[in-house]
Amino acid sequence: AEATPPPPPVCLRGRLRRNVTTWSPVGAAFNAKTHRRLNLFEKNGGLFGVPELSCPAGFDVATKNTLKKTERLLEKACSCSPGIETVESFDQLSNGLCKVADLADFVKVAHPDPEFRKAAEKTCIEIGTVVEKLNTNVELCQSLKKLLDSPDLVAQLDPDTRRVAELFMFDFEISGIHLDDKLRKEAVALHVKLLDLSNEFLVSSHMPNRIARSAIPEHLHVQFASEGSFIQVGGLHADSPDDLVREIAYRIYLYPNADLMECLEELLKCRYKLAKLVGYESYGHRALKGTMAKTPETVMSFLQLLTDKLSDRYTKDFKMMKNMKKKINPRNFELMPWDHPFLSGLVRAERYNIEPSLYSPYLSLGACMEGLNNLFSQLYGVSLMSEQPSAGEVWSEDVRKLAVVHDTEGLLGYIYCDFFHRPNKPHQDCHFTIQGGRWCQETGQYQHPVVVLMLSLPHPTKSAPTLLTPGMMENLFHEMGHAMHSMLGRTRYQHVTGTRCATDFAEVPSILMEYFATDYRVISQFARHYETGQPLPESMVARLCESKKVCGAADTQLQIFYAVLDQIYHGKPQNCSTTDILKEMQQKFYSLPYTPNTAWQLRFSHLIGYGAKYYSYLMSRAVASMVWKQCFVQDPLNRDMGERYRREMLAHGGSKEPMLMVEGMLQRQPTIEDFVDALVSELSLNFETFIMDSES
Repeated sequence: AEATPPPPPVCLRGRLRRNVTTWSPVGAAFNAKTHRRLNLFEKNGGLFGVPELSCPAGFDVATKNTLKKTERLLEKACSCSPGIETVESFDQLSNGLCKVADLADFVKVAHPDPEFRKAAEKTCIEIGTVVEKLNTNVELCQSLKKLLDSPDLVAQLDPDTRRVAELFMFDFEISGIHLDDKLRKEAVALHVKLLDLSNEFLVSSHMPNRIARSAIPEHLHVQFASEGSFIQVGGLHADSPDDLVREIAYRIYLYPNADLMECLEELLKCRYKLAKLVGYESYGHRALKGTMAKTPETVMSFLQLLTDKLSDRYTKDFKMMKNMKKKINPRNFELMPWDHPFLSGLVRAERYNIEPSLYSPYLSLGACMEGLNNLFSQLYGVSLMSEQPSAGEVWSEDVRKLAVVHDTEGLLGYIYCDFFHRPNKPHQDCHFTIQGGRWCQETGQYQHPVVVLMLSLPHPTKSAPTLLTPGMMENLFHEMGHAMHSMLGRTRYQHVTGTRCATDFAEVPSILMEYFATDYRVISQFARHYETGQPLPESMVARLCESKKVCGAADTQLQIFYAVLDQIYHGKPQNCSTTDILKEMQQKFYSLPYTPNTAWQLRFSHLIGYGAKYYSYLMSRAVASMVWKQCFVQDPLNRDMGERYRREMLAHGGSKEPMLMVEGMLQRQPTIEDFVDALVSELSLNFETFIMDSES
């Protein structure tokens, strides 16, 4: 008989103990390295299972096929009798184009193969051109107008169909379809010009600035990229502990560029001109139609009231930052804009020991995915099931595919998890709709939604799975909130599927998930040490939650300032430059002074995708806070409340007025004051205690 082996050396014990931590299939799928099975006989089924997309040239084939179908559907939409069939034809037309355009939109930024990216970019341009033409197709518009102009026919439409018809009409109107030939041509020309200006601003707003090496102290050259006799500054270096590095980066990166300034001024003028042309008071009025806020006036009331109510708190926040600066730099303790992010982080770190490396061992990616699976199972009766992708279905071998399956309804859709860092991958966390959900009249089946979640996490190593910082874990929960909005919506029309809803409502489901991510009753179900299986101590979670409130009012004030700036830029034209407006708004809405010869607005790339809607994140956070406190704080795992949340808020996508969804969930009509109070109360928990502690 074999002798009993000696006990393992200490260094191996952790590894053996780790086997005690058993993961569910979904947890195991994310905590193990991917091993693709090699099947030499398996045919390449194409990206996302689209057969044509087995190679870059397939995009051309897919585009041509789509455009042929579009011609047939266009004929059908123009010739059918006005009624529900009109709206179904429009949605079919929209669905065919979106299925190719949305997929190409993702591939052009995320595919590692430049040939695929190039082919996808070409498809985006071709489909975009067709969409512009359809939005100015008078015959197509007339077929919808016949329906909406008939009170009898409109009365026969169900609420969802009526709303979708009105949204399609809105798309026509903002393209200037109702104008005479001359003005319509002007509107189309403005659209084209805006497309070019937007692209130019987006690209240029991320370009580095440079300065002669001799202009900055030699010992600081190593902090920046070099380019011959120049130093390149490609960001604000906001986390640098060196005051001078932060100041240099701020002054150089934000130094005004005359061409970019002209581009922004022209872009804002064109937006205003187009909005006026199609019948709106300003671009802001046009952009806010159909949102929760509805008008720029409401947005400004919300931002002003929030400013007033936070006044005492952000004064205290900046006082704490100033005290911190005095402590580390007694000779120069005046607070400047480049100090805010660094010092607020320092104040947090001093008060609470929230070093990310203390938390990471408890937050392996597999554990977090298991936690999400448990949460969705308890709230909605939904499971995340790991599936093996077919050959050619994914663009990188570390992409995981999840089927989202309901206990009684069966398959709801698919989530592709592109979670790991790779060269040339955009360094941003985001959610892409690849295919929207819709009821297919033609097949009698539901078209399942398909989405991609993109993160940039470190790869697992030989000795450890991917370990997340608390911030990464919250981002994962946030993005999964978007994904479940897409999965749990069961809209009849893809034009309003999932996250295709008002911008100031779209962030509510994702921000709400951040509350679950920081509640110990949820965290305790999954956060355990990847080696020992020990649970994350409750005191560490409490510390993390409290730390977030530190300098929270000052951080919110900065967001208010950006949102106000966005509103003023998109209001009626002012007889002054965008920098003059920035100076004036900074004086009114932000506690730190404007720095001469800087133009922060030229780095404000959100002006493109979120023009007149930058406030949305604050308003979504207010709603999420109210939903959490009223519906989930008592019991975050309550199935009845989960079902109500799905029924009232997630199921409708954009097919229902956003404020009606909020009212349905809260069972009352919230006011702007309620929204403001929700945000203010978030920052006030244990605040006085903290101030007393920090001053003692």
